[in-house]
Amino acid sequence: MFPRDFAWGAGTSAYQIEGGWQADGKGPSIWDTFCHEKGGVFGNQNGDVTCNSYELWEKDLECIQQLGLTHYRLSLSWARLLPDGTTRNVNQKGVQYYNRVIDDLLACNVSPMVTLYHFDLPQAIQNLGGWKSPGVATLFDSYSKFCFQTFGDRVKLWITINEPHVCARLGHEVGIHAPGLKEKGTAAYLVGHNMLRAHAMAWHSYNSEYRATQKGAVSLALNSDWFEPLDPLRHEDVASAERDLAFTLGWFAWPVFITGDYPELMRSAIETQSKMMGYSGNWRLPRFSKEDPPILGTADFFALNYYTSRKVKSGGCCGQMLSMKRDLDAEEVLDPSWPISGMSWLAVVPHGLRKLLKYIKDVFNNPTIYITENGFAQVGPLQIEDVERCKFYRSTISEVVKAIEEDGVNVRGYFAWSLMDNFEWADGFSVRFGLFHVDFSGAELSRTIYRSGREYSKIISKYKSAQSGCQGFLDDDC
Repeated sequence: MFPRDFAWGAGTSAYQIEGGWQADGKGPSIWDTFCHEKGGVFGNQNGDVTCNSYELWEKDLECIQQLGLTHYRLSLSWARLLPDGTTRNVNQKGVQYYNRVIDDLLACNVSPMVTLYHFDLPQAIQNLGGWKSPGVATLFDSYSKFCFQTFGDRVKLWITINEPHVCARLGHEVGIHAPGLKEKGTAAYLVGHNMLRAHAMAWHSYNSEYRATQKGAVSLALNSDWFEPLDPLRHEDVASAERDLAFTLGWFAWPVFITGDYPELMRSAIETQSKMMGYSGNWRLPRFSKEDPPILGTADFFALNYYTSRKVKSGGCCGQMLSMKRDLDAEEVLDPSWPISGMSWLAVVPHGLRKLLKYIKDVFNNPTIYITENGFAQVGPLQIEDVERCKFYRSTISEVVKAIEEDGVNVRGYFAWSLMDNFEWADGFSVRFGLFHVDFSGAELSRTIYRSGREYSKIISKYKSAQSGCQGFLDDDC
């Protein structure tokens, strides 16, 4: 059974839905720049308008109410609130917009979970070095305190940074996300380090200045697949799967929840590859400074974004250049028995979520967990009657039930990705994750509920019925 105050939610992010990219004084973000430079996104598409939630928020609220959500996860656009990234220049139109969103949610008995940073760094800060610059942490702390001061009287669940692993690797190693850097084997580790420093500063600011009066909770959202050895009897495959978990989830969870430093498995692997390439010491993965606020303990809950799983075997080391792939020295493969959703990388593995939840419980001291993203992609011809996605949500939530009841995992919330079809980063509008379809071909950008949206709404409704005595709330006859 789910806890009585379980959070049933759906999520979005500012750049993916808002549009209004230069409306009412908003400054440019790195995703504005990345898209406008052309060539980095499917079909040269961009988020200039996308769902136009900046003007059509009331339509989004209707969708939220139709689903019966108890919670809604949104992100704030740093560049909409602070166009140059600093509190010297506050955009009151941006403040008014987010005040309206938060107030409308609360008026409908929906609790906001607010993400401060979801990939869209102000371009003005990127011009100063972006996440590679140590000074970005202080700027993020100032931005965070501004948001806590402005919205924290009503927001009780905060996410500082969404998926630092994705920001670091795809934005600064692989180069398929903004800002599009390909500085292999170095920049991603520096970016991840500064993101952790920024998160810790913001958490400590909330803890010392706002927690006593606002009584909220703060964490960061970590993405991870579930990794298991291709051959569990082969030592090399077992070690590779452990290393993959360390380089993905452990990279950020270990410092926050376990030791205040990176996993030794990760540090030693990077050092080994550096030495093989003729470099001395471990200069690529930074050390935390005693001058910074401590990292350990800077999360009031564990926020997990889960989409898929992988089998892992040894190997995968490539080329004669430093890179994260070489450091990892592991090859990920799909189990052919796993069905694939609309994207080739997104295998549907609900039981992997259960295993990952159990792993987090066992390794990270049994934290309170919110599943802050989980979803199923649709590509190709539009299918409003998305039967496979319906099956996905039912089977996934069944696995969450097992994690709670059989494994004793303290899961307190589930947020589907996404409330509606939106701009899916490098994939543009070619991929649809929404519980509502958005007609991007029409000026009205109409929202139409998918069958999976009706299914998710039914699950939420039946959960509420279960609280009042009906037990099998995932059964059709309940």
